[in-house]
Amino acid sequence: MDRRLLEDLNTERAARRAAILVTHLKDGSQALIRKTDDYACEPLAPEFDKRFRSGKSGTVETETGDAFLTVSVPAPRLVLIGAVHISQALVPMAERAGLDVTVIDPRTAFATEDRFPGSTLKAEWPQDVLEKTPLDAFTAVAAVTHDPKIDDFPLIEALRSDCFYVGALGSRKTHGKRLERFTDAGVDPDLFSRIDAPIGLDIGAASPEEIAVAVLGSIIKALRKPPEPGT
Repeated sequence: MDRRLLEDLNTERAARRAAILVTHLKDGSQALIRKTDDYACEPLAPEFDKRFRSGKSGTVETETGDAFLTVSVPAPRLVLIGAVHISQALVPMAERAGLDVTVIDPRTAFATEDRFPGSTLKAEWPQDVLEKTPLDAFTAVAAVTHDPKIDDFPLIEALRSDCFYVGALGSRKTHGKRLERFTDAGVDPDLFSRIDAPIGLDIGAASPEEIAVAVLGSIIKALRKPPEPGT
């Protein structure tokens, strides 16, 4: 591999940005495609979109011969705001699905090792945690405390950080009041449609465990499937 390309690829990896190294098997020539690049005019653009979502490397056919796509995609993260019953059920399922999970809740009565054994638990305010570990495009944020003092900041940061999933617990009435607060805080209303609220797939979930399944389903859908037309 060209040393410059290797350095560029390592830079993208270190910054948790996705990239694809294209190697033309006929002559060995290579190119680096970053997810942040405007590659819409590239002949392989649809394939790049597909690979960025799947994270899978492989050989593809081109007009000039086969090419191997080496896909480098950051491990997806889930930041759960609220050490509540839903989170207790969701953490082990999300970890088994391959997500790196962090639970954030400043309420030490909820954020205990007994309730969240083995998980990355932060008994701190979200703004303090996110200052040290910023959100990015490969992070999902789910806010489930029902407390605006805890939920609002990370939700706003998630919208501004282009997180691949942003979900919030609460009724439509509660969500309406949330959007009023966000508007007052100067958040662009065009971003509001990105919030999954009420949170999770509409499967009639009732118990914390069922709601956790619905939330995980929404997260995986947002990670793996392309946006539906008009969204």
